Amino acid sequence: MNQDKFPKVAVYPGTFDPITNGHVDIIKRGSRIFDEIVVLVAYNPDKSALFTVEERMQMIREALKDIQSVRVDSHAGLLVDYLKMSKASIILRGMRALSDFEYEFQMALMNRRQTREIETVFLMSGFKWFYTSSKLIKEVVSLGGSVKALVPENVYQKLLAKYNVQPKENNK
Repeated sequence: MNQDKFPKVAVYPGTFDPITNGHVDIIKRGSRIFDEIVVLVAYNPDKSALFTVEERMQMIREALKDIQSVRVDSHAGLLVDYLKMSKASIILRGMRALSDFEYEFQMALMNRRQTREIETVFLMSGFKWFYTSSKLIKEVVSLGGSVKALVPENVYQKLLAKYNVQPKENNK
């Protein structure tokens, strides 16, 4: 059977607490490579989340509403189990800087060890987003700084509301 007849579905996992423009960049670029991208919001018990899984999923759907080939889902458990269940075989990951490489390499090898049918595809982050992280964004907003240029507008508004802060105009 010719594998090319089946759509190429990539799963882009993360906590996305919150989704950033760096994530959006990876998703947009990935949508030019894959037929469909599943943005998978993972439950991570080791991280304390600012937003609930449902809030994160809604923010992602709103931020990506113009990209037809994207859907949003959530999962608790092993990523490879989700891929098996959904019949996907590609994990999409973004890498910002060299510091991401070791962790991402370990994860890719462990996923591959769980099942040989899974491939991990890495996309380098756009240069504008190399040092953007959800953790840093939350910290800056919590201290009253602006992250308007680093996250989708709907996410920016949710961050302001969550931290009960007023918007700042210096958002270069």
